[in-house]
Formats: sequence, structure tokens, C-alpha cells
Amino acid sequence: MNLFADIRTLVIATLETMMAEGALPAGLDLANVAVEPPRDAAHGDMATNAAMVLAKPAKLKPRDIADALAQRLADDPRIVAAEVAGPGFLNLRLADGIWAGVIAGVLGDPSFGRSDMGAGKRVLVEYVSANPTGPLHVGHTRGAVFGDALAALLDYAGWDVTREYYINDGGAQVDVLARSVYLRYLEAHGQAVAFEDGTYPGDYLIEVGEALKAKVGDAYVGQDEQVWLAEVRDFATEAMMDLIRTDLASLGVTMDSFYSEKSLYGTGKIEAAIDDLHAKGLIYEGVLEPPKGKLPEDWEPREQTLFRSTAHGDDVDRPVKKSDGSWTYFAPDIAYHYDKVQRGYDELIDIFGADHGGYVKRMKAAVSALSEGQVPLDVKLCQLVKLFKNGEPFKMSKRAGTFVTLSDVVEQVGPDVTRFVMLTRKNDAPLDFDFDKAVEQSKDNPVFYVQYANARIHSVLRKFAEAGIPLSDEPVLEDAAEFAVARKLAEWPRLVEIAARNHEPHRVAFYLYELASDFHALWNRGNDTPALRFLQDGNTSASAGKIALPRAVSVVISAGLGILGVTPVEEMR
Repeated sequence: MNLFADIRTLVIATLETMMAEGALPAGLDLANVAVEPPRDAAHGDMATNAAMVLAKPAKLKPRDIADALAQRLADDPRIVAAEVAGPGFLNLRLADGIWAGVIAGVLGDPSFGRSDMGAGKRVLVEYVSANPTGPLHVGHTRGAVFGDALAALLDYAGWDVTREYYINDGGAQVDVLARSVYLRYLEAHGQAVAFEDGTYPGDYLIEVGEALKAKVGDAYVGQDEQVWLAEVRDFATEAMMDLIRTDLASLGVTMDSFYSEKSLYGTGKIEAAIDDLHAKGLIYEGVLEPPKGKLPEDWEPREQTLFRSTAHGDDVDRPVKKSDGSWTYFAPDIAYHYDKVQRGYDELIDIFGADHGGYVKRMKAAVSALSEGQVPLDVKLCQLVKLFKNGEPFKMSKRAGTFVTLSDVVEQVGPDVTRFVMLTRKNDAPLDFDFDKAVEQSKDNPVFYVQYANARIHSVLRKFAEAGIPLSDEPVLEDAAEFAVARKLAEWPRLVEIAARNHEPHRVAFYLYELASDFHALWNRGNDTPALRFLQDGNTSASAGKIALPRAVSVVISAGLGILGVTPVEEMR
């Protein structure tokens, strides 16, 4: 059940009838006609922009279209009033019985809010993808939560979703990791070691060094790097991935697949991707223009193998091979995305940290070229997170050495609070994470406010069970506060589709806070007006009708929290 979609269908059908009868010119494009909540609830239950978007192509005044449309819509029994406002917006008021039907629909349909908008299209969501050189930090935490919630949202809206982690194990950073682990290995043998600049001094590698000692004994002690580097690199990388998987699990994040960058090298996969671009006339030998602004002292014009990314929307062409014949960092990324396209995904989503903003256009250009424009790539950037506790910036982790880890955050407030707070801002907006606020029991804490609404509902349900009062799916709505909650529930299916279409799971968090606010307002009115209380003393039938609304609220809150990866609570502690 999607009430907004139903009323839009009515509006579209009415406009088509008007075109057929000559009241509107034939052939008007109705794609941009929308039905949505009005900005001011006092203006009505729904509003449509039909007259505004059709006025110019119809060569008619907006109000003339709105007046004619209003007269016809008013004939539908679901609509009790259709009023023209401003230059031509049309506000609609629905019959009271419609809202009771929404409540019954929520309680009677386990899939309420779900959508088939995705039509089963296959989408690959790549997120986290941190270098396997240490534990995940708070920036990774935001990307992990955002990616996981987006994947769940798309699944809820009808896409076939794959969650993937790209392991950056093909670059120089894993050699640095290996050397750092080797130092801890020597330390485990009682040697004094010094961590030079560029190595990883975090305590998290102590256990890895000890594990390496347990595996190989003293076989690598005093040996040249060429003897141990490759094996220590593989050992250390796997140890770090085990740590990362554990961190993700503590946050409730489970990947469907892990893809190794190293698997692209020596297998012909990079060459195959570049050959594909070459066959399309997009690879050439050339010299790039000098960088804009202040010229680096070591810059000199050199002939390189370039990808003509400007043919697919990029600002400049990009090198894929250096003048010495080795691949650039961009080349394996092209190959990885070529593999994504070859695996048959209909859509791709990459979630990067804010520091990868300069990478967006080149990746979009690469995917456009590799798929011949058939596979869209959406790149979402997650901005920085600032941590606060006791009014002060949260200090760095001793274990990690240089940053606050994901496990630090989860240890402080738990996975549910961590996930919800990370989604209280749009992904591309900076986020302040205040540990004190995150556990505060007040309206200013959205996690508590939403969970408290659900807990309140279940406290009443327990009282119903104790009193032996049967539950009913037939709601009784009488007060404005009850209708306000019902209207908010009706928005859920529409909200899901908007959030999924725009890849914005934070909209779900915002909606849940608004729904909780409307519910708490109704609860508080019940404190002053006994007739609004869900449990009516001595009146079983009235109680059964009153409890249907909060039960529906709990259903939607639970569904929304499920998308966010947050467990709904039934009792506050």
C-alpha cells in the first residue's frame, strides 16, 4: 500500500482524461507531476504540482489548469476537498476513513513500505575498502555504516544487492606493513627495535609479530628482506583482514565478497581492461599539460600512456602507465571496475572517503567507457567525523598509535548508537559525534528518542497482555494528534523510494525521528486527555481500537531501524 502513489495515479488518470476530452492539449509529458506532503500540514494532506509543471507546455495559466483539475478530483470519494493555492499549487484533503485504512494496511501487510522500484536490478555497493594495514578508524566507521545502510535500503526497495570490500593489497603500503610486522617479530625474539618514519608503530601489530614467531620460529631473524618480505606480507595482510572483519562484525557489517587488488596483477586483468579501452580508441601516448597553479619543482613533460577520460566527462586525460612502463595507481582501479562490469551488474556504487574527491570524475569516466555508457556509477563521499567527549576532542587510540579506531567508538556507545548517530547527517556533510550526547536520554538524542517511542509502545502491549485484552487491526482515530501520526505513517513507502532513488539512507533516520516526535506528542496528549490513552480502563473494545495505531508505529519504526542496522528495543534500561 502506497497512498501517495495511489493518489498520484488518480491525478495522472484525471489529467489523461482531460487531454482526451480536449481540456488539455494532447501528448503532455506527465513524468514530473508529483504528489507529496504539503510544506505546511495546515494546507491539507497532500499537494500536487501538476498545474505548475504543465502550464508552459500546455500554454495555459497554472491556476486555470488547477481549477479544472480540482473540480474533477473532488468527485473521487477519497478526496473531500481540492483547493488551489498561490500561483497554481493544488492542496488535497482526504476522507478521515483513508487514514484508518493506512493503519490497517500497515498491520495487515508484512511488506508495507517495501518497493519493487529496483525491479531486481543487480547493484554492487563497494564500501569500506580500507588499506589492510591496521584496524579501521572512525572515518572508516562512517563509510561502513553508510554503505551498509544504503545496501539494506536498496534491498528493501527492490534491488538485488551485493556488498563488496576491495582489499588494497597490491601497493607499497603492504610492504611497509610487512616491515613493521617484522620489527614486532624481532621484538618478540627479545630484540630492541626502532620504528622509523613511514612504518606502523601501533600496538595492534604486537600480537601479529608474536603470531609470526609462533609460526616460523627464528627462521627470519637476521635474514635479508628478500628472504622474508613476500611471506611476511601475505601473513600480515591476512592478519589485518581478520582484524578488519572482526571490527566490521562488531558493527553488524557483513560483506558478501572481498576482492583482492593483488589478484589483478600478473593475471592479465589489468592488460585486458586497458586493451578494451585501446580498442575503443581511448588509449594513446601523449604528454599531459603541466598542473595548474604553482608548478612542482620536479615536474617535467614526459610521454606516458594516457586514457582519454575527457571523452567521458573528465577534466583532463589520465595516465595509466608511467614513463618507466609500470602501471599507475589508476590502472588497477580501472581493471577492478572492468571486472565489475563484466560480472553483469546493472549499477555500481562506490563509497569513498572525502579525501578521494579528486578521483570521482576519472572513475566515472572509466566506467562509462568500459560499459559504453550502459552501467551508471554513483560515487558517494563520506566527510570527516569529529569526536567529542566531556566537551573535548576525543583523544587518539593508544592501541592504534595515531587514530581513534572503530572498536574504540563501539566500545564507548555500542553498535546501535554508533550506527544511528553516523546516519544523522547526510554523507557529504561533516559530522560531530559527541559521546555524551549519544547516550543522553533526551529529545535531543535521536537514537534515544526513536527507541523510546518503540519501548513505550511495547510497555503498553505488555499491559494489554496482562489484562487479557485482544488486539485489533481496526483502528479508531478521533483526535488531530492521532491523524498526524497516521499521516506520517502513510509517508513511509514514499520516503523509502525517495531515499533509495537518491542513495540517501540518512532520510530514513530523519523520518524515524519525525515519526517518533509525532507519536510522543500523541502520548503526551493522552496524559492530559484520558480519552486518547491507548489503554481505556474498563473498556475493552475502545482499548482494542486505540492500540492499533501505536502497533503500526512500532512496525514502521522496526522496519526503518532494520534498514539502518539498528536493533529496535522493547524496553529501556
